[in-house]
Amino acid sequence: MVDPTKHSIKLKIAGKEYSLVATQESEHYMRLAAERINQKFGEYDKQYPEQTTLDKLAFVALSEEISMLVSKRNLDKTNDEVSKLAKDLRVYLGKIEKNR
Repeated sequence: MVDPTKHSIKLKIAGKEYSLVATQESEHYMRLAAERINQKFGEYDKQYPEQTTLDKLAFVALSEEISMLVSKRNLDKTNDEVSKLAKDLRVYLGKIEKNR
């Protein structure tokens, strides 16, 4: 049985076309991701024309993974700060309630 929420799409990444299945929402992200990969690939293609396609895609993967790790670290720091501020706010509001 065919899932009506999914449909076939074609994406071209580093010059190769791929047939994939996607939901409407995932298609949007898949196309954005393919655009980003192709942009990065193009940068590495200009910078390292002698490297193989596989090597350039490995550079793209490494670059994206580094970005994700940095983003995760920053998100963790932000979440820690939010938790601290929430605790400080609870303490502050508790003191206000006590002094009423």
